[in-house]
Amino acid sequence: MTKEEKQLQIESIASSIGGTPNFYLADISGLDADTTFQLRKACHKNGIKLAVVKNTLLKKALDSLEADYSEVYDTLKGNTSVMFSDKGNAPAKLINEFNKKHDKPVFKAAYVEESIYVGADQLPMLTEIKSKDELLGEIIGLLQSPATNVISALKAQGGSIAGILQTLAEKGE
Repeated sequence: MTKEEKQLQIESIASSIGGTPNFYLADISGLDADTTFQLRKACHKNGIKLAVVKNTLLKKALDSLEADYSEVYDTLKGNTSVMFSDKGNAPAKLINEFNKKHDKPVFKAAYVEESIYVGADQLPMLTEIKSKDELLGEIIGLLQSPATNVISALKAQGGSIAGILQTLAEKGE
């Protein structure tokens, strides 16, 4: 590989990292062709981009970005694949589910919503992380709940003035 080709790869990796809020590093070496195909298919289905990269090129790409990724440098040994995702927990769930049937991929590290997680012991926690959209959905649901309860109580009383007053009196107690 020429210097120009390496530089293009570094720029491509840096662009992918910079354009995605979350990425996971994993080792998928040793998977046979069929299992690798299944993994890639599962990644595609879940909106995850999977790329096998050279550690030195990945490190140079990380160095070229503004954020500090130095905590993941120790994991850049052996074979490394990068999983890019817009959802912080999607790759963790995929790795966790895939590990039920196979011994790979092996989780190395992750960068999720500006936080770095290193080590296989972090994987269970990462599966529980909620995305911004999931959190916003929960907040909206919580905010809508009291209004929904009042409206349903009003409808249950038939909407009469007496029913409305009775419902408000009961809510006040």
